[in-house]
Amino acid sequence: MSGPEPVAELRDVTRVYRMGSHEVRALDGLSFTFRKGEYWSIMGSSGSGKSTLLNLLGCIDRATSGSYKVRGQEVGGLDDDELSELRSREIGFVFQSYNLIPQLDVLENILVPLFYQDDPPADGEERARMLAERVGLGARLGHRPMELSGGQQQRVAIARALVNDPAIVLADEATGNLDSKTALEILALFDELHAEGKTILLVTHEAKIGERAERTLRLRDGRIDEVVENRAGLTAAGGGA
Repeated sequence: MSGPEPVAELRDVTRVYRMGSHEVRALDGLSFTFRKGEYWSIMGSSGSGKSTLLNLLGCIDRATSGSYKVRGQEVGGLDDDELSELRSREIGFVFQSYNLIPQLDVLENILVPLFYQDDPPADGEERARMLAERVGLGARLGHRPMELSGGQQQRVAIARALVNDPAIVLADEATGNLDSKTALEILALFDELHAEGKTILLVTHEAKIGERAERTLRLRDGRIDEVVENRAGLTAAGGGA
């Protein structure tokens, strides 16, 4: 298939959990390719497999069977150290609960992904300072998370997700803990990042948020139920990258 390069490729992926004698197939033979510069929302009811899929894409969890590649690199055979290195270089995370380290200040939290790289970039701190400016926190570099509002903490999390120039940004209910005004500001930032060519996958249960993405992948019972083109998302993101 022609088009932008694949950044995340799943082929016949299953994830099975065992609860006593009971088997739960959280993902059931799922195959899909996410390409460079795309903006997807991932939706589905509770238990549809959204979180499991995001954890697999982020190399936090492993598939029970099937193949998962990040920028052409097969993930299945990597050990824990290799997975950690891959995450630190190729994947950016934005969580609903921010997941900042309370003992670290804004600058240090942004730099965290680089701490896990065997050979971190020499300009890492400069990059972190520029990203703090980008998200409107250039004057708060010495502040710790408890001194920031929820929206400011999420901005730190977004800067942290970008500091390694990742292949893909994974956002899990990234506006779930924010008021509506702040949520719109965060979503506008995602729109800007997509317009600049970033690959973004946004898990959400809110239809209006999901429609901001170029496309929506709907899951049901661990399988792909529907793929939807979002006109509103294409407009908001400048026509798709």
